Amino acid sequence: MRGGGLCFLRVKASRGREAVVASMARRALKLVSLAAASSGFYLYSSKYLDPNDFGAVRVGRAIATTAVITYDYLTALRSVPYGSQEYAYLKSQVHLRSAERLRDLCCANRGTFIKVGQHLGALDYLLPEEYTRTLKVLHSQAPQSSMQEIEQVIREDLGKEIKELFVSFEDTPLGAASLAQVHKAVLQDGRTVAVKVQHPKVQAQCSKDILLMEILLLTVKQIFPDFEFMWLVDEAKKNLPLELDFLNEGRNAEKVAHMLKDFDFLKVPRIYWELSTRRVLLMEFVEGGQVNDRAYMERNSIDVNEISRNLGKMYSEMIFVNGFVHCDPHPGNVLVRKCPATGKAHIILLDHGLYQVLTEKFRLDYCRLWQSLIKADMKRVQKYSRRLGAGDLYPLFACMLTARSWDSVNRGIDRSPVTANEDVEIRTNAAAYLPQINQLLNNVPRQMLLLLKTNDLLRGIESALHTRASASSFLNMSRCCIRAVSTYQRSKSHSLYRKAKISLLEALSLWQINLYELFLRLKGSRLGNWVIAFLSRMHHSPY
Repeated sequence: MRGGGLCFLRVKASRGREAVVASMARRALKLVSLAAASSGFYLYSSKYLDPNDFGAVRVGRAIATTAVITYDYLTALRSVPYGSQEYAYLKSQVHLRSAERLRDLCCANRGTFIKVGQHLGALDYLLPEEYTRTLKVLHSQAPQSSMQEIEQVIREDLGKEIKELFVSFEDTPLGAASLAQVHKAVLQDGRTVAVKVQHPKVQAQCSKDILLMEILLLTVKQIFPDFEFMWLVDEAKKNLPLELDFLNEGRNAEKVAHMLKDFDFLKVPRIYWELSTRRVLLMEFVEGGQVNDRAYMERNSIDVNEISRNLGKMYSEMIFVNGFVHCDPHPGNVLVRKCPATGKAHIILLDHGLYQVLTEKFRLDYCRLWQSLIKADMKRVQKYSRRLGAGDLYPLFACMLTARSWDSVNRGIDRSPVTANEDVEIRTNAAAYLPQINQLLNNVPRQMLLLLKTNDLLRGIESALHTRASASSFLNMSRCCIRAVSTYQRSKSHSLYRKAKISLLEALSLWQINLYELFLRLKGSRLGNWVIAFLSRMHHSPY
């Protein structure tokens, strides 16, 4: 994957268009400054009013930021030869400045803006590194609501004061996210619970913020025709209302707990429905360390490789077999602990607001595509990539899905370990092929968008645990794909002979995978190395 480049950075805009954009930026900045000067003292000196509650402030800030970023991209590289070392350096600086402005806008406007910024920050290998690295901090910089606001939401939704409902309620939240924050509390009957409370102003601002983003993105697209980010607005329109309904989140938690009940390593906190509403969710309190905290696992004698294997097993089951996928596995939502009763390592899955339901057709095509990628069957990779909307960009699509180079995809992604050089190449190409990537994101089924985000978050966890080079994730995926396709084939067959044949082939394929996994484990063990050395000596012996 060479060549390409950021098309919108190569656009030689006419002087007239640049003048219009520059004028727009200056006007927006003047308007915001004037608004701040005329009403700033009153707003900021009042303990009852928050400037973020005023639409004019939020809109003005967003317009000004968009105008400044647009003007920077139009003018910063105008006089620099394309492809030169100076051009690459300046382009990186523009990316970084723009990402920082976008981050500051998200922190200032909060709520929906932070949620969208977190989504962008999770798209490793799909966006320039300057953006993903800068926006990742939004996962840990979400604003907190005051205790007065928390008390107000609980009073409105549950009809009682905090002291009537709880023996104790910790003022300092366990964690704050873009849409809500979580407090530890003890109920009157002695149960320790986690209380998730929605920020009070998010509901009112959500639809207006999405409309504002849509208008701004359409405006930018008029200036940069290759700028294709409308998929982001489409996803926000669909998913944010669901995430703001905590009753829906509770139902998702119970559904996934039942769906994966055979996985004894998985813990989903129990929901207490009697004290849950659309804005307040009471859950069983469960402690643990974040799934990317390798040091925590070593201190608590938790096997890092086992956690990585089980996480991959769990998500393969959700994606390929059930088609019901938890799509926000950032480290704050996935905890690990050693169960005090059994000594087994548990994975604790939190925050069940964002799920993707896959249609049967999409799920089976996705299964077959991954089977083709693992087997390096390029004809089938092309076939199923096209069926999933990739068209002629199927090589880029394969690289986006696997986060591997096209050479590695051709060789077989389970045969060649990930190297630091390949990681750098993938990130570089993410910047170079941004227009084509955005074209793909606009063309693939909407179901694919959250899966790409989920893939990137899971790869980030594997990188933090240093388990990305392991073949176990591909083996787990292969098992789930075989089971999913076989189940579908049996459901469509009316012949007992045909069903028996499908089951036999399924069992044979799973047995081959188990045998290969055993071989890999033996090969990596001390006993396996001794056996291999012994057989090698026997082979070279003259007797």
